[in-house]
Amino acid sequence: MTKEEEQNGRDDMLIDDPEHQNAQLDAFPDGFNPNYLKVYYGRLFPHADMFKWMSYGNDGKHPACDQSYFGRREFSFTLDNDIYLRFQSFNSASELENGIKDKCPFKIDIGPVYSVDPSKRLAYAQSGDNIFTPVERELVFDIDISDYDDARYCCSGADVCLDCWPLMTIAVKVIDTALRDDFGFNHILWVYSGRRGVHCWVCDGKARRLNNEQRAAIADYFRLYKGNSNSKSKVSLLGPALHPFLVRSYVDVLRDFFEEKLLCSQQLLSDERYEKILEMIPDESITSELRGKWQDSRRPASGKDVNVVRWEQLKHLLQSGKQKAPGIRRCVEEIVFSFTYPRLDMEVSKHMNHLLKAPFCVHPKTGRVCVPINPAICDEFDPTNVPTLSKLLGEINTAGLQAEGDKVWDRTSMGKSIRYFRESFLQPLLKSCKEEIEGSHSVKVQQAKNSLNW
Repeated sequence: MTKEEEQNGRDDMLIDDPEHQNAQLDAFPDGFNPNYLKVYYGRLFPHADMFKWMSYGNDGKHPACDQSYFGRREFSFTLDNDIYLRFQSFNSASELENGIKDKCPFKIDIGPVYSVDPSKRLAYAQSGDNIFTPVERELVFDIDISDYDDARYCCSGADVCLDCWPLMTIAVKVIDTALRDDFGFNHILWVYSGRRGVHCWVCDGKARRLNNEQRAAIADYFRLYKGNSNSKSKVSLLGPALHPFLVRSYVDVLRDFFEEKLLCSQQLLSDERYEKILEMIPDESITSELRGKWQDSRRPASGKDVNVVRWEQLKHLLQSGKQKAPGIRRCVEEIVFSFTYPRLDMEVSKHMNHLLKAPFCVHPKTGRVCVPINPAICDEFDPTNVPTLSKLLGEINTAGLQAEGDKVWDRTSMGKSIRYFRESFLQPLLKSCKEEIEGSHSVKVQQAKNSLNW
């Protein structure tokens, strides 16, 4: 296809004739189509909001604003045919918007704020001034459902369904609560990755200024999943008592989720699967007793789900008074943690220079938009029902949405996501940034006055 033909194809996507509007709802096949990106980036992508977010209040006129701040942020574009453009930088909202519209990247990744403009890093290197280094970056977390393949049987790899997606919901609840209650962070953005997982951006000033060692310490705070494909036990609960964070996670979230949902949805104690859990019990006499019960009675007379009945039997044996060894009594908790506890990609969180996909990108495999997730109602999030590129273009082509305007997105299925991003995340964040900038400036002014008085 020539460039002219490709351009004509893109222009033909919007049909103004009302007689064709109903037909247009079905005119955009599901999935990802690179030809649709021009319309998406031109009409729906929240360029201005992304600029305001990444500026952290430094786009204002306050004398303490760092006018170079946004221009030192790295953006990375992945284009068609896996062309990868790193160290892109922009000096204004219009430059960012024009750059995205011009290149129509399949994926946008966001990196750190560097000491100098990343696009000019080579000039600094040639001058002998080796000063190109990351100085700020959000604390980020990446959790993929593919890392839970030993805890689910409905799907594998990047595939996900409504039976296994709640594993991601549980991860959001556990990590979000700890970030707020244990570390005191307030400005946290959770984002659907577009296919198989979730991303977390911690945007408080104190989080953005953490060095690599401090980031690693926070990541290690969450480290519990220590197993591999050959391990019988996937976690290690050491010490005479659980850490308060783990107790809270277990009591408030993990135990009920395991017993009320995961156990049955994944049939974890069915005849074909119970051996995996029995292998996690270190006492052979207990496993033999349970195995004997389960082999002799495969259909509970009570009519209860067999997984529920067997789990109650297992708990009774492991937690009965005659079990003196702490390791045996704690085995129930280890099983629950092994199947439900969040599995983080630790390296993503530890290093300041790690790139992470921008919110509101369109996943090139699924065509789904990477929309924010409200952790307060994350149980309601359905990854199979997020806006898709094809659905959004169909919505633009109907209901009179051909008219130009800043709020076209508000009349599409993107509206709810962008409103949440603006009202619940961006506005409180920018208010905090403004207060921080003003406070820092006041301190410097006072220090200057004191030095003059001296």
